[in-house]
Amino acid sequence: MPIKSNLSRILGERRMKMSELAERAGIAKNTVLTLYHARAKGITFEVMDKICIALDCQPGDLFEYIPDQKE
Repeated sequence: MPIKSNLSRILGERRMKMSELAERAGIAKNTVLTLYHARAKGITFEVMDKICIALDCQPGDLFEYIPDQKE
């Protein structure tokens, strides 16, 4: 998938546990787990908003577009 989650890097830099983010954001631990391990197939704007508020970041900080190199 050409969209990469940067959540694991962000949490590592902030030395924040996944459970702490889930609690601060008011979202399920499993949601954080799937984003952390880049297994999520999608995310709602509501969840993205809660994560951005909890981490004081922008959506572009959480995700990165990796273009396909097939040319």
